[in-house]
Amino acid sequence: MAKLPLEGIRVLDMTVVWAGTYCATLLADMGAEVIRLESIKRLPPITRGYMPYPPKEVIEGLPAFVAAMPGREPGARPWNRYPLFNAHGRNKLGMTVDLLQPTGMEIFKRLVAVSDAFVENNVTETMDKLGISYEMMREINPRIVMLRMPAYGNSGAYRNYRSLGVHMEGVIGHTIVRGYEDMDQSSSTNVFAADAAGGAQGAFAMLAALHFRKRTGKGQLIELAQAENMMAYTGRFFMDYAMNGRDSGTLGNRHTSAVQGCYPCAGDDRWVNITLRGDEDWSAFRDAIGSPAWTGDARFATHAGRYEHQSALDARIAEWTRRHGHYEVMHILQAAGVAAGPVIDQSDAFADPHLRERGIFEAVYHEDVDGSHLYVGAPYKMSDTPIRIRRGPVRLGADNEYVYKQVLGVSDEEYAELERAGHIGMDFPQDAL
Repeated sequence: MAKLPLEGIRVLDMTVVWAGTYCATLLADMGAEVIRLESIKRLPPITRGYMPYPPKEVIEGLPAFVAAMPGREPGARPWNRYPLFNAHGRNKLGMTVDLLQPTGMEIFKRLVAVSDAFVENNVTETMDKLGISYEMMREINPRIVMLRMPAYGNSGAYRNYRSLGVHMEGVIGHTIVRGYEDMDQSSSTNVFAADAAGGAQGAFAMLAALHFRKRTGKGQLIELAQAENMMAYTGRFFMDYAMNGRDSGTLGNRHTSAVQGCYPCAGDDRWVNITLRGDEDWSAFRDAIGSPAWTGDARFATHAGRYEHQSALDARIAEWTRRHGHYEVMHILQAAGVAAGPVIDQSDAFADPHLRERGIFEAVYHEDVDGSHLYVGAPYKMSDTPIRIRRGPVRLGADNEYVYKQVLGVSDEEYAELERAGHIGMDFPQDAL
């Protein structure tokens, strides 16, 4: 089998939550030996859960995307069952070390000496307090590439602001442009696009730096401010303000020139999106739904009229969509040449024949989540270097023996001493933070 693109590259991973962990996952997908460094003394925030040993009632009270453990049961090792982590914990190795002990920092420095890259997305002062910097790492290994992914950068007034994707979305103004016209911002739902965008861009930046090193022999520091990265996704709104002094406000599901909406369908919380760009679309739509009397309303006779009276038109369209399933609406309208698509949930996605044919879901075994489950794989396919899930979500400390004994050359006696000192393990103590 052909070697994967990053085979032979070792990456140290001290990432948390989503953006950084996803970045490291993409590197691991491409064959890098990604080693997660964690501590059994304290749980990284919202990364492997909210607490090491959560009571079942706590799990039941959390939203599914962070607490959808099998059966909503914490199990013997809840930190290995946390869905937010497991969704992008594939293809990695895991080791534990306590960096607050001098011995732990010595172990870290030994790892730096034999590694190619380091990735972290903690608040700036976290690395400062640990004494981990690019200058320190470069002194040990001049070829190392360090990627830092703080929310707002490692300099400036916001450098130590703790933020998740939803907070970054608010700071850059994305939250207000994705709201609904009839709702204020207190009702806005959580959106975490900044995390996924930061992970993908971080992996790209790392590849560029590794390519530069291959040509020059020089490592370097990469600073990816995630909020600044996300601003590129909203560029047209900034340009509109810069050139026209216009604040776009909220559009909801509306389009700037077409009649467009998201309409309720038969069933529980089922919806469909429909776009009518002009008279031709309107004529096809009217015929497809049987030309009910309301389609002859004078307000809807022209595209300009339909756009002006879209609220009234939306109410009429919704009367029709409510009588049909969301896929049914899609098939009826697409057959007539009208743009329409269902709003699908996870069950729809799992059943989607296109996604199944593409092999986007892969069955992966993980003993702490009660066997095999379907996971979303890599977001791309490569003809000569097939990328797949080679290993399921990494368990805490699963590869301690390999990292300590083979990568670092630690003896059995030294390994046992490190275990006694609280560096090595696969479980958090009951009183862990």
